[in-house]
Amino acid sequence: MMFETINLLGVFIAAVVAFVFGALWYGVLGKAWMKAAGLTKDDVRPDPKTFMTAFICQLVMAFVLAGVIFHTGETTLKTGLISAVLIWLGFVVTTQIVNHRFQGAPWSLTVIDGGHWLGVLLIQGAVIGLFGQVS
Repeated sequence: MMFETINLLGVFIAAVVAFVFGALWYGVLGKAWMKAAGLTKDDVRPDPKTFMTAFICQLVMAFVLAGVIFHTGETTLKTGLISAVLIWLGFVVTTQIVNHRFQGAPWSLTVIDGGHWLGVLLIQGAVIGLFGQVS
């Protein structure tokens, strides 16, 4: 992979926007998510370390997605969105389904979390695709 062609500004913005999306997603679906996960408000108190870890993971995810998109031959909105959906379907949601089934989690948790990660990847793919590569 040619790391020097990855648009790092695009990667950073993709991570930030996806992180904000997550806050909005779980802000709206927080009660349903807590119920599905069997958690209470006391169990999910805000912790700066958790949020920092989540943001770092968003950066890593955006960087790797940019690398995958690069390997399609062109970095565009279309290749960003297609790559995002394929990665979500092939790796993210399938792994999540297996994990949740073995953990005995309800399907509602899988749908909430799976929807979040689809949104994250679509946002990151779109931003990275729109920013393109650096020359």
